Amino acid sequence: MKDRKKRGVTEELSIATLHVSIQELYEVRPLKMFRSAPVQIFRQFVRHQVTDASLILERSINKVQLLGRVGQDPVMRQVEGRNPVTIFSMATNEMWRSGEGANTDTGDISQKTTWHRISVFKPGLRDVAYQYVKKGSRVLVEGKLDYGEYVDKNNVRRQATTIIADNIVFLSDNVRDRM
Repeated sequence: MKDRKKRGVTEELSIATLHVSIQELYEVRPLKMFRSAPVQIFRQFVRHQVTDASLILERSINKVQLLGRVGQDPVMRQVEGRNPVTIFSMATNEMWRSGEGANTDTGDISQKTTWHRISVFKPGLRDVAYQYVKKGSRVLVEGKLDYGEYVDKNNVRRQATTIIADNIVFLSDNVRDRM
């Protein structure tokens, strides 16, 4: 009889402790009632167990799309111990009306040209770019930004911004006809 009473008290304490623990969980972090509580508990456990910052990964995006004209014929270069790279320049233009009549035909038209350095490392794309990209061609380049440094002929350290091409779409009719 005493044994049953002890067991009953222990069971009541365990249930009360469990009830308090679940109630604390919902009070600490407000959740919708019955919304995958095991998943939320697991997430909390994982967040507190993982302390190494290198294991927590975030997604990021480095994507560029340029539509413009090629400024020079491509050049293929190869540095010792590295794969060859095809390099060419590309111009994009921005136009706007200035003055009081910005929304009408009376304003002056201004234009700004920006030059971009395009590098192609992908083996198949590198060869196609070297063969078919020509000065004056209209192309769409998709890729990512890359920042680097180099030392010029006068031993001055310079900054360089390059577009690493992942895809090139040829928009000039003469290039599409030759392919």
